[in-house]
Amino acid sequence: MKLALGTAQFGMSYGINNIAGQVSQQAAKQILEYSRTVGIHTIDTAIAYGSSEQCLGLSEVDDFEVITKLPLIPNNCDDIEDWVLREVKGSLNRLDIKCLHGLMLHRPDQLYGRIGERVLASLARLKETGFVRKIGVSVYDPLEFDQLFSLADFDIVQCPLNLMDRRLVDSGWLHKLTLKNVEVHTRSSFLQGLLLMEREDIPSKFKIWECYWDRWDEWVQDNNVTRLRGCLSYCLSHGGVDKVVVGVDVKSQLEEIVVASYAEVVDSFPDLTCSDPNLINPANW
Repeated sequence: MKLALGTAQFGMSYGINNIAGQVSQQAAKQILEYSRTVGIHTIDTAIAYGSSEQCLGLSEVDDFEVITKLPLIPNNCDDIEDWVLREVKGSLNRLDIKCLHGLMLHRPDQLYGRIGERVLASLARLKETGFVRKIGVSVYDPLEFDQLFSLADFDIVQCPLNLMDRRLVDSGWLHKLTLKNVEVHTRSSFLQGLLLMEREDIPSKFKIWECYWDRWDEWVQDNNVTRLRGCLSYCLSHGGVDKVVVGVDVKSQLEEIVVASYAEVVDSFPDLTCSDPNLINPANW
């Protein structure tokens, strides 16, 4: 199963298409139990995702491969290794597990500064002591890999990939990561839900990109394919992708995603490639 469960919604209200708000503890347990039954074994979370780690810990996730992310390291931090260790131990305690499958830097650009070497040494130490199996980075732009992999060899990375944001593939980095045996996780398959919205429901601020919505609607209708299946098929069609991270608000959404993931992969996709960061990077919305 290539799907991994994203859990930002377990700790806060997340996503432009989110109408249910933050996932309740009961709903989280239902989603996790269903994940087990269909073979989803990987969970993606982060310290910055509100109460997500606590929610997961109360739901008993020791049988999952859990990946979390370190937040921005404070500028006034004197002992980097101690800070990193405390943050990771805090995550393990909240998650109620003994070891993380993966630990990523949420802000890897800090590796370029004066504390970079100490951060990398701290991450390596976590692997040596058995608190973490794989260390890596989460990026917004795959071109960041050019500099990051000149600093260290990472085990795992996360990067956006969807019908509009194809930089991971077009840059050649997906192929490079495969050759390096790096575990590749992609996120934003649905562009935070924007690609799943009916035309009339798309917020007016996205009207300036109307040509893309026209092309997307036309392709969906001509091919008799749901938006969900089209989005998932594109991400799952790339062999170098190890996990496609999907976030849901309720169990029924995950059921739909799983069904769509088992459908036959679409043969061709609409050209929705966009390089405008104001559209493809939700942080700019």
